[in-house]
Amino acid sequence: MAEMTAKEAAEWGKTLDFPTVWTALLKLGERVDQTTENIDKLGEKVDRVTANVGGLNLSMGDLVETLFSPHLGEKFDSYNYNLKRVFRRVPIYDDNNQLRSDIDILLSNTTVCMAVEVKRWLEKTDQVDRHIKRMQLIHQYPPAEVKGKKLLGAIVGAFVTPEVREYAEQNGFFVLELTGENVRLLEPSKDFQPKEW
Repeated sequence: MAEMTAKEAAEWGKTLDFPTVWTALLKLGERVDQTTENIDKLGEKVDRVTANVGGLNLSMGDLVETLFSPHLGEKFDSYNYNLKRVFRRVPIYDDNNQLRSDIDILLSNTTVCMAVEVKRWLEKTDQVDRHIKRMQLIHQYPPAEVKGKKLLGAIVGAFVTPEVREYAEQNGFFVLELTGENVRLLEPSKDFQPKEW
């Protein structure tokens, strides 16, 4: 649209009548409605994509847990823990019956429990810090399977950075890594002591 001078705009304005202005406003309203509808549809699509990506993340986490859990207890046989019982997604409730967290995989026998956190990528120390807080919650509000038993911790990743591995071991966690179709317990340093929570 070309620019108009004030005089040209005033002359053009004289040609406008109510029906012309009303028709123009209705058309503008239709465009606004169509734009709003398009924005709403786009928002719905974004919500669906977000849900699908979130679902994919959960599915990947479930897949990793499913791959790890069946024979995970065997990885600790060299420590004579004999962890034959396997539980997944064990909730941690506080004294007011409020869900505080959950345990990805809980391995146990009659005297020892191992709370295992599973991550696809174990690359940040704050992931270990969150597991430390989880272990404190488990100690404070032990699920039935944990009560009266020695509580240990482990953390598993499909990929584990050396820095995070070292940090996890410094905090008393066993570290395991996915290797193809299996998982292996990474050989801890000579001075490693598993922490009893």
